Amino acid sequence: MRVLQLIDSLNTGGAERVAVNYANALSSKIDKSYLCVTRQEGLLKDSIKKEVEYLFLNKKSTIDFRSITFLYRFIKSNKINIIHAHSTSYFFAVIIRVFIPTLKIVWHDHYGKSEELVKRPKFVLRFCSRFFNYIISVNSKLKAWAENQLKFKQVSYLPNFAVLDKNTQSTILKGEIGKRIICLANLREQKDHLTLLKSFQEVLKRHSDWTLHLVGKDFNDSYSQLIFKFIKNENLNQQVFVYGSCLDTSAILEQSTIGVLSSKSEGLPLVLLEYGLAGLPVIITNVGDCSKVVSNSNLGALIPSQNTEALSKALLYCIENKKERTLMGRALKSHISNYFSKDALIDKLMLVYYNL
Repeated sequence: MRVLQLIDSLNTGGAERVAVNYANALSSKIDKSYLCVTRQEGLLKDSIKKEVEYLFLNKKSTIDFRSITFLYRFIKSNKINIIHAHSTSYFFAVIIRVFIPTLKIVWHDHYGKSEELVKRPKFVLRFCSRFFNYIISVNSKLKAWAENQLKFKQVSYLPNFAVLDKNTQSTILKGEIGKRIICLANLREQKDHLTLLKSFQEVLKRHSDWTLHLVGKDFNDSYSQLIFKFIKNENLNQQVFVYGSCLDTSAILEQSTIGVLSSKSEGLPLVLLEYGLAGLPVIITNVGDCSKVVSNSNLGALIPSQNTEALSKALLYCIENKKERTLMGRALKSHISNYFSKDALIDKLMLVYYNL
């Protein structure tokens, strides 16, 4: 069995990290594991194991004949059986499948706006799905969408798994040790950093020595400008720190005290699992399949999205109840190790491959 993970970039997003995690985990389980990046390299390149054969196409357009030819020859010469296409890379996988009909395609749906599926374009997906052999959805809503909207039967829900690699520490968080709130999320509108910032303002009224740390890719767009403008206008420069993309996640989480994610929409966020593996108490909005991880109050605080009051109350509770937040972090770490472990989920994935 030879499987190629296909992804558009190696930026530090959830789908990209899943593709790298799968390629790395499979390298010791199958004959050969490959990872192909179509458009853009990024920080995650340093996370790829040496046992994984890596290919970068540097694709310049949707129909790039040079890239198509190169990948076609690569798949033929390496006798690759399965393309596991993540997110929007499915279109490129389908083009290759036209030239190699025996190739199997597993499409992994990471769509993050699972609360807004009514607006999701489906014309191209519906056509391309005729060439899919299997669909993996990262939450139950996406599974139902594939069954109902794509009329696809070979689909299953497979939650993400997280791996905290011990990378060399390069990021030093500012603020006081033991009083840091971390939010690992790219600066995208769906992550709703503004609600988090407003909630944190309420926290500062009682705990001015706590700090908020935003780690994630800045796309230099109107949304990120709103974030920086809010921080500046509200004089939060000494309490809120923005770091951009960072690869040393494990080291960052070791320096943090509380993990938070204030998203308006999610699938099953990988960062929630990473918070848990690091033993952090978590506060997260009840979107996507977050409730399948934080299934009771012992495992974390599950709050409504876009609710400043609920978020500030949850933050204050964690800050003011050190014993309870410590127990919460330990319980979540145990829960994730038992139900969202790498070995259990890779075994389920390999069963999909074998059945093909």
